[in-house]
Amino acid sequence: MEFKSKDFSDAKRVLKLRKLSVGLTGRPDADPVLNEIDLDIRAGETHCLVGESGSGKSVTSLAVMGLLPKDALEIQGGLIELEGAEITNAKPAQMRELRARRIAMIFQEPMTALNPVLRVGEQIEEVLNMHTDMSRAEAKKRTIDMMEQVHLPDVERIYSAFPHQLSGGQRQRIMIAMALILDPDLLIADEPTTALDVTTQLQILKLISEMQERHGTAVLFITHDMGVVAEIADTVSVMQKGRIVERASIRDLLTHPKEEYTRTLLAAVPNLAPRPARAAAGAGDVIKVEGLEMTYGGTGFFRKSAGVKAAQDVNFSIAPGRTLGIVGESGSGKSTVARCVMRLIDPTGGAVTVAGKEIAQLSRRQLQPHRKHFQIVFQDPYRSLNPRWTVARSLCEGPINFGTSKADAMAHAAELLELVNLPRDALDRYPHQFSGGQRQRLAIARAVAMKPDLLVADEAVSALDVSVQAQVLDLLDDVQDRFGIAMLFITHDLRVAAQICDEVLVMQKGLVVEHGPAGEVLANPSHDYTRNLIEAAPGRHWDFANFRALDTTRAPQGAIS
Repeated sequence: MEFKSKDFSDAKRVLKLRKLSVGLTGRPDADPVLNEIDLDIRAGETHCLVGESGSGKSVTSLAVMGLLPKDALEIQGGLIELEGAEITNAKPAQMRELRARRIAMIFQEPMTALNPVLRVGEQIEEVLNMHTDMSRAEAKKRTIDMMEQVHLPDVERIYSAFPHQLSGGQRQRIMIAMALILDPDLLIADEPTTALDVTTQLQILKLISEMQERHGTAVLFITHDMGVVAEIADTVSVMQKGRIVERASIRDLLTHPKEEYTRTLLAAVPNLAPRPARAAAGAGDVIKVEGLEMTYGGTGFFRKSAGVKAAQDVNFSIAPGRTLGIVGESGSGKSTVARCVMRLIDPTGGAVTVAGKEIAQLSRRQLQPHRKHFQIVFQDPYRSLNPRWTVARSLCEGPINFGTSKADAMAHAAELLELVNLPRDALDRYPHQFSGGQRQRLAIARAVAMKPDLLVADEAVSALDVSVQAQVLDLLDDVQDRFGIAMLFITHDLRVAAQICDEVLVMQKGLVVEHGPAGEVLANPSHDYTRNLIEAAPGRHWDFANFRALDTTRAPQGAIS
């Protein structure tokens, strides 16, 4: 197999870390959060930092940026050099001068990084106002030019827009424009594509690569997605528990990983090969959706309009023990369908029958006795679990509301914790005392506590790192096999859909464009839109578990093209 790779040995070294250690403030006796990290990144190089949640990836980036949370974390040893100048203990004023001009960062969630009450154009200009002597007219011209470089449409309109008026991909482009407007030497991208659908993700990855080529920027890319790593990396460092356990070129890492931890991470990456379809666990259909429609807005008291058709003529059914996946880009209507099925919003047309009862037209009062038949697992369990309630109260609330005694509910809750591989003493703890993956296990346990016929999973694993994601997918499989639950699985990740779904329904702009067995839809798609989604899936040409390329013409080349 032939690989093309770039040689950065003669390029200028932009970032140098030597024995960098970060620990809890005032706690030199505590285990370090970062333990003697060594790292080098050169001009034009994309270096990926990978590992599970809690491995120390983001702490590394915050230490370099001088953004470690005060009174929580501190640098306890080692060296940070930016282009030969030591910045390990740089004062806040020095770091403010370096940020944006010499070093910049793209955060995972642009909605929290952008100021919600300022227009996005003003926020980009603010960087120029702080670090240059440009006039207002010059700053605006430079800002508009940068917005065009990141391929934003209708830049004059977007310049005056607020963050909430833009899509997730557009907001991330604003963050990239803000980070690169002063041509920094080093760009740190901390999970910048995690929450984006596959096509938007591919666009952002191409954009970062394009801007890097144009400006010769060194990139430290932090991610838990090995598919993304295969697409963009030149070199990779693997982190585990605050240490770098393996460092290699992308070619060597994917073909000959040395550490067992690295092999485990690679083996956990889902691929696009669909699993064998399962037979139904019972007769009939748990859910049947006919002609479902959802239109937002429309005719009002002062105006008339057609409204926004988020879902049109959606039809499907799911048998016991089987999983239907709905896939598509952001805005395709998949989550709208899930919310209509759950009656979190009221559909404007069509029928939804769950466990033999038509629920689309029921009032909230009429619907209440039937809610136990369908439960949902959301994307962010921390927001869906009450932070003031113990795990025991969260798991017992539903059954008790439907007539189960407190003693029986508590006994069942303890059994559920064992089912989701958590200790029974977790009943007395609170959500913030668990990791993200553990919280998602609790959310699944809470849903299963109601013994539902239908489980709706709305992007339930999209925010989890690959190893935890694999564990949660296995857990959902186990729960389904044990209880014969039908599952509606909403995802933008076709690799995940391939691992868990028996059927796949593809949505685009509120319409179903393809629907069939997962093996047929994902292996031989009939619609151009489905083919585009599959082509955009990161790492689609790589068999991670067996350390080989599926298509030798698309073997990792050190950067996305």
